[in-house]
Amino acid sequence: MYALNLPSYEAKIRKKGDGFEIFDPLRRKYLILTPEEWVRQHFVHYLISEKGYPASLIANEISLKLHSLTRRCDTVVYNRQLEPVMILEYKEPNVPVTQQVFDQVARYNSVLRVQHIVVSNGMQHYCYQLDYQDLSYKFLTEIPDYSEL
Repeated sequence: MYALNLPSYEAKIRKKGDGFEIFDPLRRKYLILTPEEWVRQHFVHYLISEKGYPASLIANEISLKLHSLTRRCDTVVYNRQLEPVMILEYKEPNVPVTQQVFDQVARYNSVLRVQHIVVSNGMQHYCYQLDYQDLSYKFLTEIPDYSEL
């Protein structure tokens, strides 16, 4: 798979048919190993092991209703009151992070109204914090620790 701009870890990978699967500890099952899933698993591991995010407050592939359509957030982080506080959107490493990606996650946030949004293709990571009081946002230089959310 790809070398990423994230700490490596010992992912559980198994061969299945012509392809491979990777274990998602949050969903407790093996999933098809796609480049985007590779990024997701590395990023979630990074949040838990390096940034102090409780695994029990992170969920992958969360469904939400956007107008009459059902969409899925790649990852959502919750606070201890189980309110969403961060949305994470992943792309595979060879997909550039463009304005369209930010627009996509902004549409999801119109439903969840979180304070932090992260977009990553495994090589480049962008995090911004929203301020609903003055309707502004600011890009952060790094992903905040869980205690800072």
